[in-house]
Amino acid sequence: MSEPMRSNIQPATGESSSRVRDHLANERTFLAWLRTGLAIVVFGFAIGRFAIAIRQFMQIQGRTVRTAGLTVWFGAIAIVAGVLLTLAGLLRYRRTRAQLESGRFEPTGFLVDSVGILVALFGVALAAYLLYIQFQL
Repeated sequence: MSEPMRSNIQPATGESSSRVRDHLANERTFLAWLRTGLAIVVFGFAIGRFAIAIRQFMQIQGRTVRTAGLTVWFGAIAIVAGVLLTLAGLLRYRRTRAQLESGRFEPTGFLVDSVGILVALFGVALAAYLLYIQFQL
């Protein structure tokens, strides 16, 4: 039997090694955006589905539903936000890749700031809604 052919691939050194590390870090960052977006989508689905299940359970018991149904809207907003976050991560990944290729990387401040502010506002809205529901019951 013949031996498998060895390729002439050489390990990356110097500037090539740094370029590889930069691109791999960019990919890891994109995957973190993707995981976060997916988690928010699943969280939103759980919020919406739980609200629907509670409403159906209360109707089976013959109780009137006193909630305004905002929980389903919060769930839908979370799903849309997760999708938008994933798309923003993809956009950031592609821009960073192009910048790394051209050798002119510029950090993105606006996107990260806006995502942080939106997540904080969504958290405050959810907390306010939970307090509202608590005082209504």
